[in-house]
Amino acid sequence: MLVSGDPTRYHVRGAIGVSRLHIGVIGCGSIARHRHLPEYAGNPRAEIRAVCDVVQHRAAEMADAYGARAYTDYAELLRDPDIQAVSVCLPNDLHAQVTVAALQAGKHVLCEKPMATSRQEAQEMIEAARRSGKLLMIAHNQRFMAAHAKAKQMLHSGRLGAVLTFRTTFSHGGPEGWSIDGAESWFFRKAEAFVGALGDLGVHKADLVRWLLEDEVASVSAFASTLEKPADVEDNVVCVLRMQSGALGTLTASWTHHPGEDNSTHLYCEHGVMHVAADPLYQVIVHYDNGDTERIEAGQVATNESQTASGVVDEFVDAIFSGRESAIPGAEGMASLQVILAALRSAQTGRAESIDS
Repeated sequence: MLVSGDPTRYHVRGAIGVSRLHIGVIGCGSIARHRHLPEYAGNPRAEIRAVCDVVQHRAAEMADAYGARAYTDYAELLRDPDIQAVSVCLPNDLHAQVTVAALQAGKHVLCEKPMATSRQEAQEMIEAARRSGKLLMIAHNQRFMAAHAKAKQMLHSGRLGAVLTFRTTFSHGGPEGWSIDGAESWFFRKAEAFVGALGDLGVHKADLVRWLLEDEVASVSAFASTLEKPADVEDNVVCVLRMQSGALGTLTASWTHHPGEDNSTHLYCEHGVMHVAADPLYQVIVHYDNGDTERIEAGQVATNESQTASGVVDEFVDAIFSGRESAIPGAEGMASLQVILAALRSAQTGRAESIDS
């Protein structure tokens, strides 16, 4: 059911009347193994009933691990009337196709990021959710990290005033250290990934900046290069963002950070500076212009080597049972996708690119 006045918002018909949500996970690669499957297994209101992967032994392995049925064809899984909700954990080029099919089959969908490879695909996903009345959520986990939640709380206390400029980065050594396929991963192939570090990491930070500042990106200037990886997508990108409020900032994403990771954000405000996820002990540090400093232990930010509960699955399950829109519906996923689409255009044209309205 649509919410009056906004065609992207609607009431979700939840799984009311059942005690446990029956889950299917489509794609049994690293994100499913490290995030979706263990988090569903840890949620008392979810039960993994089916898994799917085109590589038969991967599906069989995860089916054995979680007591589920194994499929190699996602369409067959979607025909299973026992399945009420699915996670889409596939290469980027399949997100829209499988998500739309799942929604049309009457399943709620949690889709990995970036939600699609184009604005048109994203719109088709949102429309499929609207028509079905089922929930579509995009798995932007940075919003749920405790350090980021604390940073947003402090920003909106008003003590720092408005954010004037910022810099945010997400960098690690590359997906070969994470992907189940290693150096042969789909992440490096444009036909399946459509973008490289920009879509893998940059979209996380675009979403984080939009959410932290409660502001939209107006335009992007970007440089992208393939500096190290044997790939036909970029392994490094540097973006300059102009927000609708006038705030300016940089967003960088890299697959060539050796060693370790950098997932930090720095906010330069009217009355002080905030550093988030930049210190190994204090995840939020604020220096105020009156000389005061606050150092806060807010919980470690997840890394590829050190996984922490993302909060995404718990939000997805709770939203379904509550019959409410999730914290990150399709419209939010599309807004963050459009930032990286504009960055991609800018890297190609050499000009600043506005965000499509």
